Amino acid sequence: MSERIVMRTGEALVAGGPPGTAAEPEVIIGELDGPVGTAIATLTGDQVAGHTRVFALLNTDIQVRPVTLMVSKVTVKETKYTNILMGTVQAAIANGVLDAVRAGDIPKERANDLGIIVSVWLNPMVTKDDKLDHKILFDIHRKATAMAIHKAMNNKPDIDWLLDNQDKITHKYYQMGLDGKL
Repeated sequence: MSERIVMRTGEALVAGGPPGTAAEPEVIIGELDGPVGTAIATLTGDQVAGHTRVFALLNTDIQVRPVTLMVSKVTVKETKYTNILMGTVQAAIANGVLDAVRAGDIPKERANDLGIIVSVWLNPMVTKDDKLDHKILFDIHRKATAMAIHKAMNNKPDIDWLLDNQDKITHKYYQMGLDGKL
């Protein structure tokens, strides 16, 4: 893959664990000398209370490559949530990025040239679960990150699939609204 990667987008939903453990990352991937690199620098330098942006780390001082910036979709209000997001989920995202490199979705030789922004969903209900299984939470977020990157780098779903399936798919919450369950 030698062509320039200006910007690719992807998302994934991985559920199946205990309540609150589902992951729904949205990723943006691109060259650091393009709009994605500018966005990473801007987001890192323009911190917003409750939506701190941090690099994905394997541990407190081991940043992954490609550089990956986590942005929370949820306003962070309590220490326990912060510790879960900036601990278990942060490590899961970092591992998911490396899984994507290992799988060949991100070329290893481009690891220092690309950047990733991950918009992270972590259900606030995790703070109420005194028996939260961090291993399950980690595995789900790791898998979802790698899956979102795979979809982004392979332009999935492609436009033909979307056109063929548009009328076969109903958004879950739209359907709940139609059914009077919202």
